[in-house]
Amino acid sequence: MSSQKSEGRCYHTILEGTLRARTILLLLLSVLCTGKAVLAQGLIIRNYNVKEGLANATVYTAIQDRDGFIWFSTPTGVSKFDGKRFRNYSKKDGLTDNDVIKLVPDTRGRVWFFTLNGKPSYYGNYTIRTEDNDSSLIFNSHGHYMQHAFEDSANMVWFQLTDNRVSKYDKRIEYRFEGTSTNIFYFLRHNDVFRPLEPYFHMGSVKDGDGDDKDQKIFPVSPYPLDDETFVARIRGNPVLIVKNTVYSYTPKEVICFFNGHEWGITDEITSLCLDNDNLWVGTQRALFYLKDFFRGARNVTKLLDNHYITGLLKDRDGNIWITTFGDGVYNIPYKNFYFNYLDNTNGLYSHSIFSILRDKKTGMLLVGQNAGVLSAGVLNTRDASRRFRQYTLDTSSGRNSILCILPYKNDEVLIGADNGLYTFNPTRQKTALLMPLKNLKDVDISASGKVRVAAKDEITLLDGYTISWQEPLVTSIACSSDTSYYLGTSNGLYYATDTRRNPHLAPVDGDLQKQSIKDLKWVDGYLWIGTSDQGIYVIRNNKVVKHIATTDNLASDICQQLYYDGIGRLYVSTNRGVSVIDVKTLTIIRNITSNDGLMSDDTRGVYYQQGMLYIATSNGLCYFNDHNMPVDTIPPTVYLSAIRYSDTTYLPRNNFVHLYKRKTSFEVEFGAIAFDLPDLVEYQYNFSSDTASGWTTTMSNIIPFPDLQPGDYKLLLRARKYKSDWSQPVTISVSILPQWYQQWWARGILILIALLGILAILRYIVRRIKLAEKRKTEYNRRIAELEAKALTNQMNPHFIFNSLNSVQHLILEKEEKQALNFLADFATLMRQMLNNSRKSYISMDEEIAFLTRYLELEKIRFAHSFTYHFGIEPELKDYTVYIPPMIIQPIVENAIKHGLAPKNSAGHLEIRLEMVDDLLYCAVDDDGIGWEHSNSIKTGRLVKHESTALSVIKERLQIIKSFNGSVGKLEIIDKFKSGFGNKEGTLVEILIPIVKML
Repeated sequence: MSSQKSEGRCYHTILEGTLRARTILLLLLSVLCTGKAVLAQGLIIRNYNVKEGLANATVYTAIQDRDGFIWFSTPTGVSKFDGKRFRNYSKKDGLTDNDVIKLVPDTRGRVWFFTLNGKPSYYGNYTIRTEDNDSSLIFNSHGHYMQHAFEDSANMVWFQLTDNRVSKYDKRIEYRFEGTSTNIFYFLRHNDVFRPLEPYFHMGSVKDGDGDDKDQKIFPVSPYPLDDETFVARIRGNPVLIVKNTVYSYTPKEVICFFNGHEWGITDEITSLCLDNDNLWVGTQRALFYLKDFFRGARNVTKLLDNHYITGLLKDRDGNIWITTFGDGVYNIPYKNFYFNYLDNTNGLYSHSIFSILRDKKTGMLLVGQNAGVLSAGVLNTRDASRRFRQYTLDTSSGRNSILCILPYKNDEVLIGADNGLYTFNPTRQKTALLMPLKNLKDVDISASGKVRVAAKDEITLLDGYTISWQEPLVTSIACSSDTSYYLGTSNGLYYATDTRRNPHLAPVDGDLQKQSIKDLKWVDGYLWIGTSDQGIYVIRNNKVVKHIATTDNLASDICQQLYYDGIGRLYVSTNRGVSVIDVKTLTIIRNITSNDGLMSDDTRGVYYQQGMLYIATSNGLCYFNDHNMPVDTIPPTVYLSAIRYSDTTYLPRNNFVHLYKRKTSFEVEFGAIAFDLPDLVEYQYNFSSDTASGWTTTMSNIIPFPDLQPGDYKLLLRARKYKSDWSQPVTISVSILPQWYQQWWARGILILIALLGILAILRYIVRRIKLAEKRKTEYNRRIAELEAKALTNQMNPHFIFNSLNSVQHLILEKEEKQALNFLADFATLMRQMLNNSRKSYISMDEEIAFLTRYLELEKIRFAHSFTYHFGIEPELKDYTVYIPPMIIQPIVENAIKHGLAPKNSAGHLEIRLEMVDDLLYCAVDDDGIGWEHSNSIKTGRLVKHESTALSVIKERLQIIKSFNGSVGKLEIIDKFKSGFGNKEGTLVEILIPIVKML
């Protein structure tokens, strides 16, 4: 019991450590039981820390839940990880305590949180459940906390507390087995009822302190070999106990030790354990140990993460290994890295920059050509038990001496082309020798019969033959097409030469190839393969380009760096973005190999193939692996929902979303995919239409907005795929946006009915207005007609007619028949004009003046020429055609003659002035008669009434005209003697007449 309590105290007191680099290349030291250390394979290990979003650098444990998320417990909360994003939870998110010492997943998808305050809580259905929001979790732990968890056959969870009391969660948490000894061995003995929810248990001893295991046998040394399949199956199917630095397999009848750390050179106490297929991972307070093929009986141990306190180990469902530490965050070893082997300057090579590779078939020695003139050999020789690295420094007296190519040569030797010369190396005797000094060697090739041709900056050499000088352009590569002919690749085209015609000349190749910068050449079965600096691959046969392969044909990159032919139908193209493998028969790309597949870098320099093992040289080290066993993760990722947002409110994920419509509101879905390998390459597709065949939209974003989603029922489909995987099964979200009341069919019907009634009311009102306007217009017309008739009646003054006829009679009596006839003719014309004008609303001003002139002439005859008259017309009026209402001026002129000038004893004068005032015609009728006041005093009652009626008709006509067109007329009578005109007598009548003016 004391050992079990110390476990919790240990978790609680460890402090947070320093942060580490995100991805580091660690050395794996192979430690044999004899204590010797030699270098084995390297592994690429990733590190996740606070910078990447982890809640704390101190991590107690890691588990994987039913959905596939990886959970980490830390002193400051828990982190949920999908491979790309951390989602952290703390007390403010619902935890009972930030310091979560252990995580336990059950079969119902819940993740239980063990904290030192003893309050039970778990995560399920996107929510953290505690006693605050779930009454079934109300529990009095009496100051103790939950330490272990088991599950029975009914999937009920049982907890063992630090005081050895037991509780069960079944609708609520209750104590069970009160008064019964229920230490951890009770659950282990009843393995037919209880299944542990933890991969291993830390124990102080394998013996039950309560003495209930009397018949149980304990084997400190395993009686079974580790490669015994039955024994291995027993280990995997039963609880595992860790006691200090030994590990036991527990059954009620036997407890067998299957791992003793001292036998493997591990003296520290074991903190964590992971059974990984045939491999075993062991974590201690100071390092991590990898025992490859442990369950096959192998004795290979690799030490990793030296000086790291390992707190937990987890193998997820994809095969990735997760390592939690105190103070150094979480480390992850991707599953595919176990298929690759890596070499660089950290585990045996002189430097990480590699240019050439060869594996000697006889000795199995691996030769690696590197920058700075270094040759390394003897790595991964399955036939050489020492597996030691040795380095050979070539001549560097003349400067840089990088090894550019390594080729098999005669007499069990290999040929080495370096910057400053041609060398040989004997793998058996492990000796180098200078074969030929050169300056700026570029490439070496050997013909089928063994002839060696060397291309340097300023010479082309046939070994044991001849040398020719070379100037421009710069030579980059050479390829033998036969024993007597070869091609040269240059920075400006392709050249060809033979031993008979030694000086190279431009090859007669069609197309634009002669303008290309060539990087490497390879002659394969009558075809010349040309790798260019920026235009991909050209394939030549009989001096004709038969194929051009570029990135549009799925080539990794158009920038080629080296060509390699494996002799079995595959050409490898090293580029700055990985390696492309081409089938030389079909001239098609088989596949590409990049850092996404496991290479240390995409900047590849060379390739070598032998017996299924592919070696790829990069600028960051050497990677080699079994060509037929490359890991390809074709399993689609799991798509999950994170949140649904609508109207500035975030909702928990659900597959059915129903909400009332809100105007100008965006509907958003946030989601993700669980992918621990290459999470940045995960693609998403969504479909918001009913067309599941072609309605998919591809995106890299994990948030999809739908602005102003209208009321209706929708179905959103989401799916994802990882690098080289198929699309996942779509996640379906049914979305129902309910209409507001005014968007309901009945509400719309009512609104339409109201709108129709409103339109009808408006139309009725308009029709009524039109009818009223027509009625008013008719009434106005009738009234105008009456007024015009009155005006006509007034103008047809009986006195005027009577006097006119008397004047005619007088002229006849005086024997002035001719003048009488003229008078009658003018009188008749005047009557006709008067009748014509009475039928018009407006007449021109010229017509009015002519009418007044004829009238005045008749009046002059009638009154024996006792007055004169004059028209004063403003010049501006002559620029326009002015229309005025008829029969308005004449009655005023008649009054001026009859009542002003006629009673006068002397000759009189009448002046009619016409001017423009704004848009009105100003008319002044000015006489020098007896005056308005004097005239009224001598008039009879009948004459006064007649004159008053005539003026009233004129005023009413002006008022009616105003009501039609808004123009304001005016009539004013002025007695000049009374109004301050000096001693002048007479009457001035001023009238403003509405007009129509036209150009």
